Amino acid sequence: MSQDPSTVVTRPTMVRRLYDWVLHWAHTPYGMPALLVLTFAESSFFPIPPDPLLVALCIAAPRRSFFFAAAATAGSVMGGVAGYWIGAGGWHIAQDFFFTYVPGVSPEAFGRVQSLYDRWDFWAIFLAGLTPIPYKVFTLSAGVFRINFPIFVIASVLSRGLRFFVVAALIHRYGAPISDFIDRHFNRLTIAFGALVVLGFMVIQFVL
Repeated sequence: MSQDPSTVVTRPTMVRRLYDWVLHWAHTPYGMPALLVLTFAESSFFPIPPDPLLVALCIAAPRRSFFFAAAATAGSVMGGVAGYWIGAGGWHIAQDFFFTYVPGVSPEAFGRVQSLYDRWDFWAIFLAGLTPIPYKVFTLSAGVFRINFPIFVIASVLSRGLRFFVVAALIHRYGAPISDFIDRHFNRLTIAFGALVVLGFMVIQFVL
């Protein structure tokens, strides 16, 4: 017996469920702590970027948009520093876990970014912090390959700050329509985001 298409409930994808879970923190008293935790975690292992939560918090309190962006930058850079020191001091213990369970982190990715670091250490980190290229690959591998730590921190602060402050500025200027657009077109945006990640790794391969 065929089922009426109108009664079929589409099962949300894992990514959508994670996205909704991230977003729900904006409607609780713990939005700011959640933003700090998520930006910290995304820099080393969490697969969903914190931007949706940043957007929601900025919409709820537009006058605090740049404060939220500063908090996101601080959390992300601290997470990046933690990733750096995991790579520098404990990679022989942690690598099996990261290679097995953390999306985007693989021996092949590390091999590609090592040669990239040999040429453009600052710009490699800056590009990863600003774009959909998995930042966690660069934070962990920067420690593994002993990238100059001050350069790593400066590149991270500039790139993550630019990324989050641009988001905050857009919300401060345009408000809720951007959030509605993200929600309506989430599946298409997910595909586009994935395509950008793949494109980022193709760029890495090309410049090598």
